[in-house]
Amino acid sequence: MGFSLQLEQTQKLVMTPQLQQAIKILQLTSFELDQFIQTQLETNPFLDVNEEPQQETEKNQDYQKKEVDWKEYVDDYDKNYEYSGHHYNADNEFNYENFISDKASLQDYLLNQLHFTFLNQSHRAIGEYLINSLDENGYLTLPVLEVAEKFKANIETIEGILSIIQTFEPPGIGARDLKECLIIQLKFLGISCGKVYEIIDKHLEDIAANRYPIVAKKLDISVEEVQSICDFIRTLEPKPGRNFSSLNNNYIVPDAVVKKINNDYYIVVNDNNSPRLIIREDYRRLLANNDNNETVKFINDKLNAATWLIKSIEQRRQTIYKVIEVIIDKQRAFFDNGKKHLKPMTLKEVADIIEVHESTVSRATSGKYIETPVGTFELKYFFSSGIEGSDGEGVSSESIKSFIKDIVEKENPKKPLSDSKIADILTAKGMPISRRTVAKYRDDLLIPASSKRKRY
Repeated sequence: MGFSLQLEQTQKLVMTPQLQQAIKILQLTSFELDQFIQTQLETNPFLDVNEEPQQETEKNQDYQKKEVDWKEYVDDYDKNYEYSGHHYNADNEFNYENFISDKASLQDYLLNQLHFTFLNQSHRAIGEYLINSLDENGYLTLPVLEVAEKFKANIETIEGILSIIQTFEPPGIGARDLKECLIIQLKFLGISCGKVYEIIDKHLEDIAANRYPIVAKKLDISVEEVQSICDFIRTLEPKPGRNFSSLNNNYIVPDAVVKKINNDYYIVVNDNNSPRLIIREDYRRLLANNDNNETVKFINDKLNAATWLIKSIEQRRQTIYKVIEVIIDKQRAFFDNGKKHLKPMTLKEVADIIEVHESTVSRATSGKYIETPVGTFELKYFFSSGIEGSDGEGVSSESIKSFIKDIVEKENPKKPLSDSKIADILTAKGMPISRRTVAKYRDDLLIPASSKRKRY
């Protein structure tokens, strides 16, 4: 054994900080990109915002040179985009009726009702604690015994205050389980039929599984009557607080918009809200007029970082644009005719066309949305598996799901179609598919099996 030196030539991928940053920027949504840019503006003095109007892209210039029927464009816009943002009435006057006030949270709404009760100060404090302990659906998940121990009160007192809260609106609030929630709503509506209470108390699992004949036999009533009662029960709200929890929903900001003008589709990458970055000239001159090595190194590092950032942002925009361009080209039938015409498409197909790695397409489409004349979709929506139709054309799994949904909606509810029958119908339409695949897609659509869809 001994020591020796030798040269060896190898190839390996090195993830430089610049490359890592470019990958990170590609994955960002428009909103996240705007936040990232603001952070970079604060930390890098070389960066500045370009206040000048943006230059139009080459493609935008091309279609502006064409003769566009703007009347048709306005008509298409009115048809395809629903909006209610007009702040003027028929007389072109400012209309205050188009504005709404901020909506209160569930807790605020209930606390306001609590203040109108005749509870004393200590009992009101217990009521406030119970209200603030409700989950987003309006259920009390905290044990009553725990509340009693906290306030050093007996359980009967806590139960009494909770029963008062359960009389508040929305009906069903403050329940501890689904049965109690539904019964509270029955009392609120003044329902006196004992069979309804009995079904909720003892047969919820049976009616959930559509076992109406079993329930009818136990209650000694007809199946039709059980079905009628169950139809009524389904009108009750199982999650009385969810109308308030919807206030926390995040709104989707599309990363690109596709507009149809005449018979062509045009892409607008939605990065207008993000500032356009430029390199500050005054800091650039410091590099040439400074003799301090440390200062020159600092300035040079910041300049390189700013240049690379601007390049990465532009590369992100171009990549997203190219990916959407390929999607429109390959899914033209979808944009023209709707969901039933979506074709199977893979990330690799798009990657090969725009000559990038498959992982780049995955990052460019992950978490990003596109607004189109037929709706707003996540870019991942267009990438799905499928089957080969009888005509040799591919049929996307999303298209098949759309067909299954239509078939179920049009079936005879007294004789619902089995998965095998649905598979036969789809095969007759030129989409050969197995019963097992139909069952899988039906589950994805949250459509129950035929035995649970049957009406009597």
